[in-house]
Amino acid sequence: MTRTVVISGGTDGMGRAFALERLARGDRVVAIGSNPAKGVSLLTAAGPDADRARFLRADLSSVAETRRIVTEIESAYEKVDALLLFANRTSPKRIQTEEGFERTFALYYLSRYLFSYGLVPLLERSAQPVIVNIAGVGTRKGAVNWDDPHLTHGYSVVRAQLQAGRANDLLGVSFARQFGGKIGYVLYHPGFTRSGDLSPLNPVARTAIRTLAALVARPVSSAIRLIHDFVDTPAAVPLRAIDRGRNLDLSLPTLDPGAADRLSRLTEDLLVAQA
Repeated sequence: MTRTVVISGGTDGMGRAFALERLARGDRVVAIGSNPAKGVSLLTAAGPDADRARFLRADLSSVAETRRIVTEIESAYEKVDALLLFANRTSPKRIQTEEGFERTFALYYLSRYLFSYGLVPLLERSAQPVIVNIAGVGTRKGAVNWDDPHLTHGYSVVRAQLQAGRANDLLGVSFARQFGGKIGYVLYHPGFTRSGDLSPLNPVARTAIRTLAALVARPVSSAIRLIHDFVDTPAAVPLRAIDRGRNLDLSLPTLDPGAADRLSRLTEDLLVAQA
């Protein structure tokens, strides 16, 4: 069966590798990324499968750009079978987007929120639709800073990444409660993987991470293996939380339904204020 697979962050790391493997399996792939050269590289690497690949360029830290991409996909495809959410990038210094959001929160969380809910009509047309959100489920560190989600005070790259990771956990919970009867949602933590764009980091940090990754990190091929299973054989449950192959108890405090509802309301308020 030929599936239509949409991948945010589809030109780097795990997203790129997953895109190429899905193309090799015969699927149609829509890869979204911010770098045109990496988009061309992906299509070149796809070789004869490139006729089933499409690269869409967008800065997904922009709400307007993310919404534009949702509209483009809606106009070009009758259905989406799988939505894979990889897009993320570290920011050692706090960056505020033109729309007023902290950049990590916007890219790592808000873009995934907008894709998840924005593509519901196309996902519902699939026989077995699934969303896979690649983040840090199972990690208990970090929290949503309810009074300061933009981290105007006390910003650090770790704090920003952890906040967005916990927000994605709660996104999975709230989405599954609303659409879980039709669209499966998987929260997946692949663990430390030899993947990701380290260019925003200083040379010392880049060297340290690459050295550590060479010693203990999982290869990309191993990290994405399970994701193929999520797409090919979706489980008949609204929500799954998988940490490096281990099924997690959905009663974890980081998956609290009350907090998920609270974040959903906060997110809608933030998006309305931005609009």
